[in-house]
Amino acid sequence: MFFRALTLFRFSPAVAADLVRLDEALADNRLPPCGPLEMGTRGFVPPIGRGDDAALTHSVSACTMFTAGGEDRMLPAAVVNDALYRKVQKITEDEGRKVGSRERKRIKGDLLTELLPRAFVRSSRLNGYVDTKNGWVVLDTGSLKAAETVLNLVRSALGSFPAVPLAPEEGPRVLMTDWLATGNLPGGLALGDECELRDPATSTGAIWRGRRSDLDGEEVKEHLRAGMQVFKLGLVFDDRMSFVLGEDLVVRKLKFLDVVIDELPDSHQDAAAEMDAQFALLTLELERLLGKFEEWFSLPRPADA
Repeated sequence: MFFRALTLFRFSPAVAADLVRLDEALADNRLPPCGPLEMGTRGFVPPIGRGDDAALTHSVSACTMFTAGGEDRMLPAAVVNDALYRKVQKITEDEGRKVGSRERKRIKGDLLTELLPRAFVRSSRLNGYVDTKNGWVVLDTGSLKAAETVLNLVRSALGSFPAVPLAPEEGPRVLMTDWLATGNLPGGLALGDECELRDPATSTGAIWRGRRSDLDGEEVKEHLRAGMQVFKLGLVFDDRMSFVLGEDLVVRKLKFLDVVIDELPDSHQDAAAEMDAQFALLTLELERLLGKFEEWFSLPRPADA
């Protein structure tokens, strides 16, 4: 249940009021099983529990969790191309003629129809939640592409969901470079042991990556003096969580430290109660972190139109 990455979007108070119908809207967009001739399907699955009668949202205070699901048939292009090659070769040998592009396309379509029903189906899940009090969409992924796919699913379900990417008034790259260069970090924030420096002058400029590194070391300072800037920086917040923050404000390698995990109850009545406790703790911890993001990077919440 604890997220391992954060891709963030924001929405206005008016949008928050509309989210009271989220559970009802998602109910019409459950994940359908992948049909024998479908490459994949998308929809929503229960974040807690299973079955057609399980709820598609789970709320704690002002935060409502949902889970986007997918089913994809695993049919590698190499398998199709190999079967196509053998078919074309057999026609060439048996009939002594060359197979044209239109016929190759038809044969490939026939092969897909033949092979798809036998292909394995891979399931995927991506958790997220909306915080209606503070106007956040929080998705457990470090991929902007995957995040946009999920956001589009929510938009489709609701009819409209004007959540927008973060618009920092303070440049994250400039701020993080200053933190690393001066050691003057905001209260409660400490350097981790990972960073990525780049020469911002060109898109193909030099890149330096350090892992398990001393970020106060002379090597890092030398790169900064040469004009390199921070594109990713490992940080520790309040000795409660560690993560790598990108200049796009995507959080990766998120890890809740032992002091947080120890606050979970030792035992639960069932798995649902355990997930409920984890979600409550997760949202409480992230509310504090995202509040600091607002402060550090001057992240405005969209206003009502």
